[in-house]
Amino acid sequence: MTGSASRRQRRKLVAARADPKLERRRVALVFGIFLLVGVPAAVLVQWKIQQRPKPFQLIDVSGADYARGFQLPDQNGVVRGLQDFKGEVVAVFFGFTQCPDVCPATMTELVQAKKLMGAQGAKLRGIFVTVDPDRDTARVLKAYLGNFDPAFLALRPNPEQLERTVAEFRIHVRKNPGVSPMSYTLDHTAASFIYDPQGRLRLYARHGAGAAALAAGAKLLLDGA
Repeated sequence: MTGSASRRQRRKLVAARADPKLERRRVALVFGIFLLVGVPAAVLVQWKIQQRPKPFQLIDVSGADYARGFQLPDQNGVVRGLQDFKGEVVAVFFGFTQCPDVCPATMTELVQAKKLMGAQGAKLRGIFVTVDPDRDTARVLKAYLGNFDPAFLALRPNPEQLERTVAEFRIHVRKNPGVSPMSYTLDHTAASFIYDPQGRLRLYARHGAGAAALAAGAKLLLDGA
């Protein structure tokens, strides 16, 4: 009888913890106690923030003062900015078409993430920004996108635009000379910048984050997180 009663008590405790109304009451009670004993408001705010669920599997960079936007020509010569993609989640990735591994792997992950999202996948927009405008001509970029998703876009900044964009996004790009003037390689930051449907930078996805994490983050942003 004692064991049975104990199990019932544990079940009640678990149910109580899962009840959102009881959880809100618990938070309010703790706040009240803190106020009574004179805990500073800043401490209360920090405690409240720590109680919030952390749903994103990617790095949350909401409110960042960099990567705030761009105005760059796409593979068709049309100048594009975040204002063109209202209502969509935008994933911006910097790379170059002759990149042998990181770039195609990231583009493939974005395609897979779009598929994992089901119907919502139509609202995930992949944007490939070339850091190699000398070799990545409009024709080359169009062919490159054809290997992944025709709805994705490529942006081709001129050298001056590229310099400004690299500074705004705080990314690293380094040119490594080859045996001939056009056989160079490039080192660059391998990450994606994820924007919510209002055009705000929200998430940072390191290379290899995975399609599932990208899809989950995009779905949360579309759902208003």
